[in-house]
Amino acid sequence: MLLMACWTSAADAQLFSTRAPEAYMVDAETGTILFSKDADKPVPPASLAKLMTMELVFQAIKSGRLTLEDPFYVSVNAWKNGGAGSGGSTMFAKVKSSVPLEDLIKGMAVVSANDACIAIAEGMAGSEENFARLMTERARALGLDHMVFKNSTGLPADGEVVTVKELALLGLHLWREYPDLYHYFALPDFTWNNIKQRNRNPLLGMDIGADGLKTGHTDAAGYGIVGSAERNGRRLFVAMTGMSSSGERGEEARKMLDWGMRAFEKSELFAQGETVSEASVFGGAQSSVALKAKGPVSIFVPITNRDQLKARVVYTGPLIAPVEEGTQVGKLKVWIGDTLSQETPLYTADAVDKGTIYQQATSALEELAIGWLR
Repeated sequence: MLLMACWTSAADAQLFSTRAPEAYMVDAETGTILFSKDADKPVPPASLAKLMTMELVFQAIKSGRLTLEDPFYVSVNAWKNGGAGSGGSTMFAKVKSSVPLEDLIKGMAVVSANDACIAIAEGMAGSEENFARLMTERARALGLDHMVFKNSTGLPADGEVVTVKELALLGLHLWREYPDLYHYFALPDFTWNNIKQRNRNPLLGMDIGADGLKTGHTDAAGYGIVGSAERNGRRLFVAMTGMSSSGERGEEARKMLDWGMRAFEKSELFAQGETVSEASVFGGAQSSVALKAKGPVSIFVPITNRDQLKARVVYTGPLIAPVEEGTQVGKLKVWIGDTLSQETPLYTADAVDKGTIYQQATSALEELAIGWLR
């Protein structure tokens, strides 16, 4: 692998510390990863799994397969394992009643209602088992390769795992893909069956621009949260798990979001159409080709620690002629401290035809001379 266009940092270290065992934060506009701590570690999801339940519901609404007015039946199973008698989070839906989908969405988003999740799972897929299979399949389709679901609620189940990185990216996906439905996560309260309950997300009452997303807790998972906030045109998504109390969960998420908003500024690394680097070409009419991104490359960098920025262009080379214009051949990787913060695909700016016999021979001699160095 060739490493080119390097900026070295004075030290590789996290710029922020948190008591959360697993944490991840990303900027919505540029995709800059502002913080990552054990972000790929498989952990139990608890109620954070409901974000994928919501994704399947939102997708069905967007495609026209469901409407907000569609009624869903609350079965004995949904009531027994998720309703008033279950001892878990519930919207207190009555057994053998029919509830409009919009109210079930509110129940999931505001009070983490297990009865709402099970009713939806049974209504959409016939059983929770079938619905959980759809959840996992949908995760793979979204590029979330580590998520495995066993039910619609996140209640403890063997083999059910997520990562904080993929939870944060799922939150970002929900915001981008379903702007007309995202507002349900910010509802302050919800009343059903004459029982009013407040939104369980502590970030919503902290005056930090928060508008989502979800909390979760089980003994195995600890206290977790996926949060989103928008301030002065910037939007961040954070995910944390494994904390020891609900108070610690809210405070650690608030501190990280506040730091993310204050400690970074946007910097353009490369303008639209600007050459990022060059890649060597074997046997071509020219020995190299320029590499460019599809658009401008911007990143949020630390205001007081700009020397923590480090970038490399990485590709498998040399490229073999002929090479078509617009072929993705590498990536620009940018680190902030020891966090890989951004990866931008790079494409060939021009086509390179196969060279003459002489040019191919020259390339072969160069490979014999220096190829082993790679």
